[in-house]
This record gives sequence, structure tokens and C-alpha cells, in this order.
Amino acid sequence: MTNKPGIKPNIRKKNAKNKEKHPAYTLIDRELSWLAFNARVLKEAANKKVPLLERIKFLGIFSNNLDEFFRVRVAGVRRLLQLNKDNKNKEFKSLKKELESIKATVLFQQQEFSRIYTDEILKELKKEGILIVDESVLSESEESYVHDVFVNKIAGRISPLLLQHGQELPNIKDGEIYLAVSMRNSVSGQVQYALVDIPSKALGRFHLLPGSEKTKRIILLDDMIRIGFPLLFSSLDFDKFTAHTIKITRDAELDIDHEVAVSLIDKIAKSLKQRKTGAPTRFIYDRELPEDLLDFLTRKLKADKDSIIPGDRYHNFRDFIKFPDVNRPDLLNPKQQVTRIKEIDDAKSMLNLIQKRDLLISYPYQPFDYIIRLLREAAIDPTVFAIRISLYRLAENSSVAEALINAIQNGKQVIVVMELRARFMEEHNIYWANRLREEGAYVIYGIPNFKVHSKLMVISRRVGFETTNIVHIGTGNFNEDTARLYCDHALLTSRKKIGEECLHVFDLIQNFRPDKARFRTLWVSPINTRERFIALLCREMDFASKGMNARAIIKINSLVDEASIKAIVDAASAGVKVDLIVRGICCLAIDENHPNIRAVSIIDKYLEHARVFYFENGGDPEVFIGSADLMQRNLQSRVEVTVPVQDKELKQVLIQVLETQLADNVKARVLDAGMQNTMVKKAVGKKAVRSQQLLHSLFLGN
Repeated sequence: MTNKPGIKPNIRKKNAKNKEKHPAYTLIDRELSWLAFNARVLKEAANKKVPLLERIKFLGIFSNNLDEFFRVRVAGVRRLLQLNKDNKNKEFKSLKKELESIKATVLFQQQEFSRIYTDEILKELKKEGILIVDESVLSESEESYVHDVFVNKIAGRISPLLLQHGQELPNIKDGEIYLAVSMRNSVSGQVQYALVDIPSKALGRFHLLPGSEKTKRIILLDDMIRIGFPLLFSSLDFDKFTAHTIKITRDAELDIDHEVAVSLIDKIAKSLKQRKTGAPTRFIYDRELPEDLLDFLTRKLKADKDSIIPGDRYHNFRDFIKFPDVNRPDLLNPKQQVTRIKEIDDAKSMLNLIQKRDLLISYPYQPFDYIIRLLREAAIDPTVFAIRISLYRLAENSSVAEALINAIQNGKQVIVVMELRARFMEEHNIYWANRLREEGAYVIYGIPNFKVHSKLMVISRRVGFETTNIVHIGTGNFNEDTARLYCDHALLTSRKKIGEECLHVFDLIQNFRPDKARFRTLWVSPINTRERFIALLCREMDFASKGMNARAIIKINSLVDEASIKAIVDAASAGVKVDLIVRGICCLAIDENHPNIRAVSIIDKYLEHARVFYFENGGDPEVFIGSADLMQRNLQSRVEVTVPVQDKELKQVLIQVLETQLADNVKARVLDAGMQNTMVKKAVGKKAVRSQQLLHSLFLGN
């Protein structure tokens, strides 16, 4: 399901000649590895053991992921191709080949997507009495209902665009779906083309038709609009209408100029406007679209052949993430109980509790509202004088931001690092940056050419002449919405050295001199994260050379950085057992040449998002959590923070989480050189282990 037969992954062999000093390894093309990850998502949509309505959501996730892939990753490849177009050099040819492989893989995956949706999902829905119908099969009463909805709710939201041969094509919004309409006069033969936007954000994509409680009939907004064409174009002299869905995906890279006099916030706002007219990276269309209209649109869009992808009747399956409630809980995953932490619930003060001992909160098994409680307590605690926090992606209605505003109103100094360049959250973050600044926060907008991606907070208290710092270092954002869906960890501690170094991180952000910064306890990118990671692998190699057990467990979202990959291969070749849990991209091609490396990826109800590093350390394990993946950008051009978990009890919790995930034989898939995404085999006599389900039980037991 990853690569079309006949299309070979773009791989590069390294160090083949000097195997003794530097064992050979092979790199998988990053973009194809990402597509292999999305294929794992698609496999969940095909998995008949997954509840039916959850399978539909996985179709939506696959579609949404693919949109972002074209907006960002394919756009990046195309930009590089443009830079090399005049030379037609080796890099140009390699990039062309990469684009061809991407397109072939995407086409193959879309065929599989269509098969799953048409041959499996729709048929299963029908068996359950849930029908997705179009305008051609409506009863008379249903057609009357749709007509009334069109007149009263839909028509006023639509802005048709007439297309003229001699004029520029009107701006087609990135990621939005349109109906490309061909209008004809059956007497004169006159033809007119138009584009009609589908206002799904305002009206929703799905509409339940009135009728029987036993049978649910659902119509898409696209088809409701088709019914309204005679009314919509009544002033024009046409009597025949055909319509086919099209969609443009545009380059989402922000072109931020370097004009010194203009603030970063203004530069980003200006660049966001330019993004709306970015170069098309994908033009997807209903393959039934008439040839003359397809030719007209591709010429007007100046779309090259690599960006033109045929599809089916409907696009933007990301809307299927919000499939309508059909009152069938039996077709969904059962709701899981969130585990409260008794020690926190019983404490009068979280601040005082954290000063006594470290705490670990693991989402979504445990509630994010403890972080809100901590902030609200800090806002009114008389000993708190300052709160520093780095924000990357806030929730839409952020309780975190409101708690910070409350702290300002209570006279606390609030310093906020707001990363304005969090992709696709820029406008949202600009809003909150302005709001916090207006309320009195000291807002830092980031660092030129670097992103602040750390999940860091320091609450400073003063009692008498003594100052203490309550620190939060996490793997996920300060976002109560994603904390219900993403698996992450947050460490809360008042350890002196960690607190002091976290304050140094904020100093580093304000006065960015990485060459002058030193950290002994924390891993901080771009200063020492890669160096510390490799050093700990080398230490495991030393233990292995002495005949001792040597092991590393690395749980991350992406493995791309070549220096880190080389260190992993070197360690494994020296006898270190390396277990990789990688959700997304894994550029290391793992095969029989690497018997000491095992890699799995878990796709289940929740998004595996945590970054956790385990080192055996001669029987005295060390465990670290943080915000950095093993990618060049996280190690070299972002501010990231990773912290050692020093509390023995909390360390054991994290080790148990890792071991549970490595034991998964229900939702774990093997990552290997062939990118086939085969399920981890359940050994004979072994129990079925679904890690996310088991972790719910384990946390409840605690």
C-alpha cells in the first residue's frame, strides 16, 4: 500500500567500503517514508477490526495528512527543482525522479483509498442502515427538503465565478473544494464554464435527510448544491448543467522578507496573504471532468503534469473526520475513562506538592486540566512573582491563555514566547500574541531563522529571601484540545539545577547566543541535543564491549538526522540492542544487516506524539523526555528542551509505557527497508497486546 509496483524507493547506501569502522546503512527517501506512514493510516481505514465509524475517521485523517504533505513537503521539492532548472544537473534529475516517485505512490494510494471507501466502507454502512446518497436517488419529499435548504441556507453562502477564455482565472482558495460547472443551452449549443465554491466550513459537509429512525440517509453538501443549479443560474440562458469537483493545494511556505524596519508579526501577516496565491503543488479533479474543461483549467492554473492528479467524484475527505452523529455508539471506539491522580486531587496546593516531589502527567490517559489548575493557582499565589512560558500551538478557546491573563491581572510578571511560525497556526498565534500583549504580558515573538518548539514553563516563587522555580517540561503543546487526542508526557519538578537551566533557556531565547550557552543537565537544541544523544549511545557501546547488557529505546515522531542514524547503526553493530518506536518518518532502512535494531510504528485511536529516550546505563537506566525529534531542523534550527526524569518511580512509569508499546502486537507495524507496513506477528502462546488499551488499564490501576 506504500509504493506502486515497479516504483523503487529512492535509497542511498552509506559507508559500504569501510564496514569495520563504519557499518553500512541505507537511507530511505524522506518523502516516500512519510507516504509509508500515511499508508499505515490508510491500513487502519481498511482494518475490519476497527469500528466502522472510526474507519471513516481514518479516511479523513489520511486525506488531511496528504493535503499537508503537498502544501509543505512537495512544495519544498518543487522549490528546489525550480532553483536547479537552469543547470539540469544531477540534483535536478534526482528531484525530478523523486517527484515522479511521489506521484506514482500517491496515485497508487488513492486507488487503494477509493477501493476501501467504495467497496468496503459504503457497503458496510449500508448493512448498518446508513446510506450516503446523491441527488440522483432522492425521493420526491427528500428533493423538496433539499431544495428548501438550498434556498434558505445554502444559496446565500455561494459566490459563483464565471470563467472567460480571455481573462485570468479567479483566485482558487488553497485546500477548498469547488464544483467546476459546465452550462449548456440545448437549443443554441452555447457553453459557459463556472466555478462554485462549496461552503463546507460554514454549513458542514454532511446533512442527515429527514426520514426513518432505522435508516439514516446522508447527502453531501456538494450534491445539494447540484440540485440548486437551475435556481442559482436562473438569470442565464442555460438549461443543462454538469458539475465535477476540483481542488487546488498550494505551496504553504512563508516567504518572510528581511526588511529590518518591519516587525516579525507584520512580515508573517504579509506572507500569510501571499500563501493564499502560492504556486499550485497539486490539482486534483474528478476524472469524469470533460476534457475541454480540464484543458481550460490546467492552462489557466499553469499546472504542470507532475501536479495534476485524477480523482473520484468527491474530494476533501478530511471532512469525514467530522462524520455526522448517527446515534450508533456501537460503531465507535468505547469511551475511555480518564485517570485522576489522587495525590494531586488531594493536595491543597499543586505548587507546594511539586516542591516536595516530581510529578508526571501522561495524556490522554490523565487529564490536562492539572496544568490549568497549576496556572490558575500560580495566578493568585502571593509567593509567585513571575511566569515564563513558551507557546507553540494553543487551543482555539485556550484556558492556558486565559489563566496567563488572570496572572497578569493579579500583578504577576508574565513572559510569553509565542512562536508565530507554527505552521498553519500563524493567524491563531498572532491573535493570542496580540491579546496577551494588550493585557500586559511581555511577549517575545521568536528568533530569526529559528523556531522555539520547546514545551517549557517556569513559575518563580519567592518566600523570604529564597527563590524556587516550578518547572514544566513536556513532549506536547500547552493545548487542552490536542491533549485529549495526543499521547504525551509532562514533567513537573522543582529541582534546582533543572530550574536554573530552564531560566537560561529563556535567557537564550531573548539574547540568542548559542555559542555562549552551556547546559549540563538539559539537552537544548541547537546547542547539545545531538551531541548528548550520541554520547549516551557511545556509553552503551562501552558497556557492550565489556560484555554487559546494553540497550537503547528511542521513541520519536521522526528519524531523519543522518548523524543520529549513523550513531544508532554504530551502536547496534557494537552489540547495543536498539528499539525504535517511530510514528512517522523513518529514513533508516532496517533489514537483515541490522539484527540488533528493531523498529515499529503504532497507529491507533490516539496519536503517538511523545519523545522518550531510554538508556540501559549498565543496569542503572536513564530516561529522558522532551520536544525534539531526531531531525536536522529539531537539532539545528529550533530551540528544543529534553530533560532527564530523575525520580525513580516516575522513571519506572515511563519504562513500563515503553515496554508496553514494544509488546504491542495488535496495532504495531514493522518499519523496514521495504516499507510494507506489515503487522507485528503475535508469537504462539502470547496474549494479544494493544498498547493504548492496556495503558488505560495500567493508569487506572495506579
